[in-house]
Amino acid sequence: MSGPGSPDPDTRTDAELLAAHVAGDPDAFATLVGRHRDRLWAVALRTAGNREDADDALQDALVSAFRRAASFRGQSSVTTWLHRIVVNACLDRIRHQKVRAAQPLPDDVDRMTPAATGAGGEAQDPAETVVRSEQRRRVVAALAALPPEHRAALVLVDMEGFSVAEAAKVLGCPTGTVKSRCARGRAKLRTLLLDAGVEPPRPPPPGNPAPPPDVRSPAAPTPPPAPEGGATP
Repeated sequence: MSGPGSPDPDTRTDAELLAAHVAGDPDAFATLVGRHRDRLWAVALRTAGNREDADDALQDALVSAFRRAASFRGQSSVTTWLHRIVVNACLDRIRHQKVRAAQPLPDDVDRMTPAATGAGGEAQDPAETVVRSEQRRRVVAALAALPPEHRAALVLVDMEGFSVAEAAKVLGCPTGTVKSRCARGRAKLRTLLLDAGVEPPRPPPPGNPAPPPDVRSPAAPTPPPAPEGGATP
């Protein structure tokens, strides 16, 4: 499989790769996951709230997708199907633990808090850095305090750039539910940030933000190995 950032030499579509995996191709699933691993990892990290749970949830999701590939009916795109499995794995983990740990989410928080440099790119003084570090900690705590379903909707729409319709397919709910969860999540997050003494981010403009840069992490799990006896689930 090609490394992160390198061109994908396999010209097959996602649907063709998934079908090849079901048919017994031992490399197709790894190629498919390698193509989308960075974004799947970003969604898992932001939804789960910390790297340990994100790693476990993504592993669970990849194993589930590997085994359930034959159930894919093409009613949505393969990427939507994969994201749905990842988000559900994260939500299941949160519900089972009944705990939402507040650990750093560098990519999310950096976009929601002021930059550590001035307008001209100059470094700020140590005291200012300490203040911003504390703000960052409070933002992380506020994100972790959101209900899991609201957080998942915000991750997909406000952080990953999914349209409301796409997010609805991932979450398996009506578009109106996604809009409601986003609105409630934003309102709750704003209240939590104000209570913590942090200036909330500006409301998103009409439409959806552009997808953020890829989040590449050495902690992102690799696809599960094919079970003995062939790749067919």
